[in-house]
Amino acid sequence: MDNLKFWIVDVFAEEKYSGNQLAVVTNADHLSAKQMQRIAKEINYSETTFITSSTVKSGGYDVRIFTPAQELPFAGHPTLGTAYVLQNQVIKQPIQNVILNLQVGQIPVTLDYSSDGVVEWLWMQQKPPTFHQVLTTNIVAEVLSLQSEDIDSRFPIQEVSTGVPFIIVPLKTLTSLKRIKLNKDKYWELIDTTDAKCILAFCPETYNPANDLCVRVFADYLGIPEDPATGSANGCLAGYLAEYNYGGKKSINFRVEQGYEIGRPSLLLLQAEKKDTGIQVNVGGKVILVAQGEFV
Repeated sequence: MDNLKFWIVDVFAEEKYSGNQLAVVTNADHLSAKQMQRIAKEINYSETTFITSSTVKSGGYDVRIFTPAQELPFAGHPTLGTAYVLQNQVIKQPIQNVILNLQVGQIPVTLDYSSDGVVEWLWMQQKPPTFHQVLTTNIVAEVLSLQSEDIDSRFPIQEVSTGVPFIIVPLKTLTSLKRIKLNKDKYWELIDTTDAKCILAFCPETYNPANDLCVRVFADYLGIPEDPATGSANGCLAGYLAEYNYGGKKSINFRVEQGYEIGRPSLLLLQAEKKDTGIQVNVGGKVILVAQGEFV
């Protein structure tokens, strides 16, 4: 592992030390999957990514994503953060699009620059969402230690996937969202019956009045009790919002906050629109470089 370089970025962050942390290893083509998993466990962020091709292959860069516990076919904040590091440290010149070759397929990332040539926003186009099992209100309420009336019954509790499935739970109020405490026994019982192993709960009340929705994501199955910013889950949410015309809107353009309850406030921009080919989903955010280093 000599000269193995890594970069630490905060994704979906509006300032340093907010958003979701990500470590990106840039010259990882010689590492085995076992070595990648051990490094991800050592760093112990929700995800660590490994760039396994420093040149373009089939139009994109090969990237693998690991949580401390397992490899993932796709994840949102690792996609944006890795695209940022690729542009900043590998490509080293302004480029409008970066494509990541992930297990789920190719994910394009669009980079928007400020007037002085600095990357300001990054957008990823996720796979069109698919909609699966609808879950029972009282069972999910028990998992979240809530009452059934805390859940907004106008919309379903449903498994949705844009590459990784999530259980989407609509709540009425921020008070209910803040009150969530995962009942671990009920949680493990529930995910024995679902393809989705992680839960996104959301409500239309926010900490910051400039935002449209507040979100919390629980991913104990992946070794992440609560995630501060989850691009894959919010992509599922964007598709869900468009599918069910949430807020009376078929075209979604929302500012979503996450991570406030765990001291890592984050901002995600969600866009979704129904088209003949399915629902087109884009998730955007900022990436801030925090640190760089080298394994010895």
